[in-house]
Amino acid sequence: MPKTMGIMGKKVGMTRIYSENGSAIPVTAIEAGPCVVLQRKTVANDGYDAIQVGFAGKNEARLNRPAAGHVKPAGKGGFYHIKEFRVENLDQYEVGQEIMIGDLFKVGDLVDVSGVSKGRGFQGVIKRHGFGGGKKTHGSMFHRAPGSIGCSATPSKVVKGKKMPGRMGNDLVTKKNVIIVDVRSEDNVLLVKGCVPGAKQGLLRIFTK
Repeated sequence: MPKTMGIMGKKVGMTRIYSENGSAIPVTAIEAGPCVVLQRKTVANDGYDAIQVGFAGKNEARLNRPAAGHVKPAGKGGFYHIKEFRVENLDQYEVGQEIMIGDLFKVGDLVDVSGVSKGRGFQGVIKRHGFGGGKKTHGSMFHRAPGSIGCSATPSKVVKGKKMPGRMGNDLVTKKNVIIVDVRSEDNVLLVKGCVPGAKQGLLRIFTK
């Protein structure tokens, strides 16, 4: 499979499973798929080969007319999430086809998992960047401040990219080379080792390697 092919899912939560020797393995449960192929994009028409897929069914009564017309050829109703995945062999996919986790993954595979990290709001430099802060003694007057941010005569400005207070989190994060511990096709559930970006019920994209 091409590196960019994958499937959508939502983060259910974390738990642990035990290996044969009794050691605990922390895992994240992801409810992945089934994803329905809604559109095929070709080099001739769009400049690249890709499939557009839908995930998480949505009542057709909640769709506006353009959205309803777009998903109608697939004949599987509406979807809350629609994304694209690049493919190498477009002939493998047809509009309306369902893509399941068993078609893409097996135990021991390495995958990349993308999601939007938890938003932390506006944070200072200690929480956002790990600054050490000042002395904790009385009279210090310098505890959690960022300190000097400017330069002297040259270049006489704050350098772009300076670590300063600001919005933290709520960014697209990709965790690479995550190991698949278990594939439960009957429940559409993937168990991957360790943590993945985002909050519970957050949308994830799992890419093949």
